[in-house]
Amino acid sequence: MAIVAIVTFFIKGIAFYKETIIAGQFGLSEVLDTFLIAILIPTFIQSVFLNSLKNLFIPNYIAEVKNEGNISSFQSIIFLMTIIISIISIIVAYLFIDLFLESIYPNHTQAYYSLVKNQLYIILPALLIWGLTTVISGLLEIEDKFLISTIHQLFPLITMIIFLYVLNDKLGNMLLAYGTLVGSIIGFIFLLFYALKYNILSLSKPVFNDNVKIMINQLPPKISSSFLSAMNNFIDQFFAGSLVVGSIAALNYGNRVPAFGVTIVIMALGSVLLPHFSRLVNEDLKSAYLYLFRILKLVLTIGIIGVIIAVLFSDWIVEVWLESDNFTHQDTLKVSAIQQILFINVPFYLCTLIIVKFLTSINKNRFMAWISFINLLINITLNFILIKYYGVYGLAFSTSFVLIISSCFYMGYTYKQFKKLTL
Repeated sequence: MAIVAIVTFFIKGIAFYKETIIAGQFGLSEVLDTFLIAILIPTFIQSVFLNSLKNLFIPNYIAEVKNEGNISSFQSIIFLMTIIISIISIIVAYLFIDLFLESIYPNHTQAYYSLVKNQLYIILPALLIWGLTTVISGLLEIEDKFLISTIHQLFPLITMIIFLYVLNDKLGNMLLAYGTLVGSIIGFIFLLFYALKYNILSLSKPVFNDNVKIMINQLPPKISSSFLSAMNNFIDQFFAGSLVVGSIAALNYGNRVPAFGVTIVIMALGSVLLPHFSRLVNEDLKSAYLYLFRILKLVLTIGIIGVIIAVLFSDWIVEVWLESDNFTHQDTLKVSAIQQILFINVPFYLCTLIIVKFLTSINKNRFMAWISFINLLINITLNFILIKYYGVYGLAFSTSFVLIISSCFYMGYTYKQFKKLTL
């Protein structure tokens, strides 16, 4: 786990360097705004459908292995579901992009819409690659190949950096889209190589046994939960799009460092926790709960201390990281203020994500769907109210409030389930 954390930290360091180059070349510009809108649709689909499928198949696959079931058939079903979901999503995104843009981001020029669509058409094939990558990454994690599963994220970053330095003049406004697609392909090839090397892939005729049926029955509530959670990002982008040009990019940059802290912990712990929770739950459910509570106490304590330090150094972080060329000092102050607001939610959001891993391992997905729905309603309400008084900063306040409230709901529900177990 320590090695995975170190590698994750290194990868995120490379990601920050990539963002520094992008900020220097594009600033808070229309090109960057349109790229973020273009990639929003594929990443939304990945978060809602593909990651939901991964989080469900891991505990059920482990149960299949423990029961000495037909893992080849199970793998075939997962790959088929992933491919079908990816292809349908690509077609739907292609057909409805015009309706989406005119409905969600009205009152922009045709040149603006064309810039979004041209980048989207380049990125869309990456959806299928992301889907297959997600499944293979999950299989590697189940086999305790966490390091390989983590390292593959390095290739899209390096590819993008090379594109930014070498192909900027040739690709122009499409550079970020092409860098995303090519980087995804290279990362997939790396994972596929090691999956074949360790004989992890095993396919046969699909058979829908009881374990597969349990997984499929849990898929609708899990997708619903993921959909409602991902909609929060869509809602924030929608409101930011109604503000001045650069607001989408500013909100995005302001969330980078807080998200970095979250990602470091979740990538180091998360890929390990879900398989570990799944095994522990099958052996001793009470011990699994106690193990969860110990982790939450540790994460919350360290997280609060880290946030206090981060808030104090926020201006300096953004200045060193982003300020250069087209990214002005005024941009630095704007992004830093957003960043400080979003730092507040980090310890609570970390606890929520860890609890979600645990609840997924015990198939409590319906509760998560309801909480995600409540979070969405609160987020929309707060966005409407706060954006009038604080602009883009109001969107950041809304996000932090929602994540803190959500964390309280999750902690309360999990503790209630534990008390039922001990009665």
